Amino acid sequence: MSAIAQTTAGTVQGTEENGLCVFRGLPFAAPPVGDLRFKAPQPVEPWDGVRDASSFGPISLQAPNEMLEGLLPPADPPQPQSEDCLYLNVWTPGLDDAARPVMVWIHGGAFTIGSGSEVYYDGSNLAARGDVVIVTINYRLGALGFLNLPALGETNFGMRDQVAALQWVQANIASFGGDPANVTIFGESAGGMSVASLMASPEAAGLFHKAIPQSGAGHNALSVEETNATALKFCAALGVDPDDVDALMAADPADILAASVAVDPIASAESASDMADAGASPTPQMPFQPVIDGAFLSVLPIDHIRMGSADGIATLVGSLDEELKLLAAAGPAEPMTEEAAIAVFGMMHPDGESAYATYRAARRERGEDDSPSEIFVAAIGDVMLRVPGLRLADAQTMRAPTYTYLFDWKSPGMDGALGSCHALELPFVFGTHAAVPLFAGSGPEADAFAEATMDTWLAFARTGNPDNDAAEAPPWDTQSKPLMVLGPNIRVEHDWRGPELSVWDAVIS
Repeated sequence: MSAIAQTTAGTVQGTEENGLCVFRGLPFAAPPVGDLRFKAPQPVEPWDGVRDASSFGPISLQAPNEMLEGLLPPADPPQPQSEDCLYLNVWTPGLDDAARPVMVWIHGGAFTIGSGSEVYYDGSNLAARGDVVIVTINYRLGALGFLNLPALGETNFGMRDQVAALQWVQANIASFGGDPANVTIFGESAGGMSVASLMASPEAAGLFHKAIPQSGAGHNALSVEETNATALKFCAALGVDPDDVDALMAADPADILAASVAVDPIASAESASDMADAGASPTPQMPFQPVIDGAFLSVLPIDHIRMGSADGIATLVGSLDEELKLLAAAGPAEPMTEEAAIAVFGMMHPDGESAYATYRAARRERGEDDSPSEIFVAAIGDVMLRVPGLRLADAQTMRAPTYTYLFDWKSPGMDGALGSCHALELPFVFGTHAAVPLFAGSGPEADAFAEATMDTWLAFARTGNPDNDAAEAPPWDTQSKPLMVLGPNIRVEHDWRGPELSVWDAVIS
């Protein structure tokens, strides 16, 4: 069986799978190779005849993250990598004029790893359950996606790849049964930060209508000065003069990848403590991420959003209850000391000892584990992900319907050590939990929870309101702070973990 659709660049042939039409490896921009390396994406060259779209395209060049090996299932077989990576994938219930809601997925991975074709992101279950069109995309990563060097004259290549994918959706998705006037962008971790950056950027205006930043929000972007400093270190690691554009263009891709890793303290971290030390600040940063270049972004995304850049964009933003446990589980087995935990607090807060004491007292009052390791994990997750998400909700609720969630389902992985960790929502959002039972769990309760999670995301994509039979979702307000908690006990909480979060009020704006 096959499925044929027309795009602006030519005809494509996908496959029919379990009642869906599936198209893999569709090019949304020209290959960013040769003279197009370190350039904004360019239009696809049209083709004659029918292009095969039955298999995924190559993914962006990336090095394995050794911290995560063994925690998340690797692709089997490994996905081929190439600089020629600008491809997207489409799952649709029909090639007709039904004008279905469209959901465009932006993968995470610290802007250095990941792809739109990972096992978690199979769009089949979500497309079939919700009668929606699912699109997953690749974008350039690491230095190839985010190097900012004056001699190049351009930057934010990876973010502009995402814009090019959304432009492709606007121009083509009607041919795949989708509605270009009802597009939801959603993404996790670096993908959530990307969603917030797209909400902020004038270059993405009008390309989408709803947004779901998951475990990532609007405090992640770097100044020209910060990124130029990283670029100089990158050039030194690569062994080229920073003004020698020809040498940068001619450099071997493997050498570019090695130099990217060399300047990334997070990529080389061997424990959660190393990662905290590498990025501990009121707004932890990564060396490769969106750049405040004066064009794609002029200020931090959160500040653009406060000024109304995402007026009218309904937003669902949230995080997990124990985000950092994914990384803590890869760290050393010995427990963290109180002295070490307070030292990390001091890197993030002007009165680290008092902030630590607030966390300890609040956890004791709720009868929760108040060991230094647990407090450390909670605080780093709050600083890096949860508080920025709530700041985005505070800003956006004045501009459009805005909702927040907290995910507290717990992984059975590593004898429960992972808890409700970073990335755990992914197999439930996509209904792919059966593919990763050791991470997500299995059985009737997991199946029912996957259905509830999918229905929440689908309701939001369809209407801009996540309310559904499984979950109540009050609109966010800055006073009562209602939160939709998704887990074994789906419920609404108000000002959940408020005492701990309040310690960052004067630190994270």
